[in-house]
Amino acid sequence: MTDRITTERTALITGASRGLGRALSRALARTGWQLIIDARGEDALAAVTAELPGQARAFAGDVRDSRHRAALIDAVEEAGGLDLLVNNASTLGAAPLPRLAAYPLKELEQAFQTNTIAPLALIQGLLPALTHRRGAVLGISSDAAVEAYEGWGGYGATKAAFDQISHVLSVEEPELAVWWVDPGEMGTEMLREAMPEEDLSETPPPESVVPALLKLIDGRLPSGRYTAGELLR
Repeated sequence: MTDRITTERTALITGASRGLGRALSRALARTGWQLIIDARGEDALAAVTAELPGQARAFAGDVRDSRHRAALIDAVEEAGGLDLLVNNASTLGAAPLPRLAAYPLKELEQAFQTNTIAPLALIQGLLPALTHRRGAVLGISSDAAVEAYEGWGGYGATKAAFDQISHVLSVEEPELAVWWVDPGEMGTEMLREAMPEEDLSETPPPESVVPALLKLIDGRLPSGRYTAGELLR
């Protein structure tokens, strides 16, 4: 016997090779979700796929690449539909974090492409599949989208724009559940890149945020912006 619940639900999770994407992939796989996952690092993605129970299809590539996004959309069609899109893939942008006065504009443009434009492109391509199943779109945001932290202007701007896209999407597509979530500070590689001189040993791991995301997904809470802290309370 197994405690694994068999379902026919399908989720597409970007940035699944590490951090919160990896932790959420593990949690959904354990409850029977069929997964389509992506990340830039082929070896790291293969390692995650090997540890997941059930069905998981992995696609290595960059979400900025339209051909890679097309492959993900094709995989959703082959799976028969989509219940959940998790826009988790993200980039810090320039590091160490520069002040806006010195921010390299080319790197800022690339950050917008990854954190804002690519998620919208996926939403556009997958909207018919999501609408057909009354699915959900979960975007990973940041407190940097709403707070003014020195050095975080570039990254925060990309997340603020993504928040607004999510907010408008929730109005325009009321049959979908649309959530954009600030997970709080987590002990991830991205945070270590942003704060290389800080002691992050006591920072909660990404796994600590997963129960908050599952509360949204399993309970199909109303569309809106949430923080992991308020969901866990």
